[in-house]
Amino acid sequence: MVRNPIRPDYILAGVIMILLILGILILSSVSATLSQERFGTTFYFLNHQIFFGLIPGIILAFLFFKIKLGFLKKWSPVLLLINLGLVGMIFLPKIGTGAGGAMRWISAGPISFQPSEFLKLTFILYLASWLTSKAKKTIPSKKPKVFSEALIAFLIIIGIISLFLIFQPDISTLGIIVLVAALMYFISSTPLWHSILIFLVASGSLLALIKIAPYRANRLSVFLNPLLDPMGKGYQIKQALITVGSGGISGLGLGMSLQKFGFLPQSMSDTIFAIFAEETGFIGCLILIFLFLIFFWRGFKIGKSTQDKFSQLIAMGISSWIVLQGFINIGAMIGILPLTGVPLPFISYGGSHVVVELIGIGILLNISKHKA
Repeated sequence: MVRNPIRPDYILAGVIMILLILGILILSSVSATLSQERFGTTFYFLNHQIFFGLIPGIILAFLFFKIKLGFLKKWSPVLLLINLGLVGMIFLPKIGTGAGGAMRWISAGPISFQPSEFLKLTFILYLASWLTSKAKKTIPSKKPKVFSEALIAFLIIIGIISLFLIFQPDISTLGIIVLVAALMYFISSTPLWHSILIFLVASGSLLALIKIAPYRANRLSVFLNPLLDPMGKGYQIKQALITVGSGGISGLGLGMSLQKFGFLPQSMSDTIFAIFAEETGFIGCLILIFLFLIFFWRGFKIGKSTQDKFSQLIAMGISSWIVLQGFINIGAMIGILPLTGVPLPFISYGGSHVVVELIGIGILLNISKHKA
């Protein structure tokens, strides 16, 4: 069926623009003091985010907006293999760098990036291509056998990626990848019992990972009892809840946060939502959540508007990944989910996640240019 070109989704583009502006505004506020202390200027971290995250992200988003989707489908296995190779390189001396006990970055001179962030997108592209090819080759009379083989292959692929991320360790990224992959597998018209089995295997694996690592068990303990050890392992969530609550209804105003002055750990990255809540209040938080919900709606609408299975799975995968990551970050900051290390999309400090999220947006807008 011939697909007729139409205009891209301007509502989606507008939402992303607002989120990026909010991210720049809140980062300029929260990073100024630390930037001044370390580098003698209040704009170091903000400039770094713009020149190593926002600008390259927008350029690559435009490139992927223009690229043919068939090219992505054809080369998705190669992109995934290259990405896995880069993830493996973090364990090499003088190439991989770590922080906080985790090896997650590759350094090349003044530039460093986190390969596991790109793995979220390259795996979505590969999985969409693989599931589409499986669906096309399935003969109705042989569906049960083909689906069973697909489930085994799916679990093997997830297992390989899990090994790469467990040894970093980066369980938060792994959790997002598994959740999005399971959703994509479910909406590919596979048997329901497959999804139930995937859920059981994932849950059992998560419990095992928690049991073998004391710091993960500590996070779960603090989540179940926020008052546990408030000056030790419960300090971050305690300060996050204080920060969120300090904003009240309308917030203290942009730049007026008090908790950013050394009280809240990771205030530029993992816990930046708490600062956002303090400065913009309950109203600002509602607006931010509403923006993510609009993004989710437009992303799924883009997916449903195309009859191309590959494009549909990509659209729903990217939409689920970004919104799920956003709500996991927000949920952790308000105490309804355990603390994780995932950034708030488009807002947290860090060039890698902003670049790959904008590439995902470029692909979404690319799909939205066409209709069945």
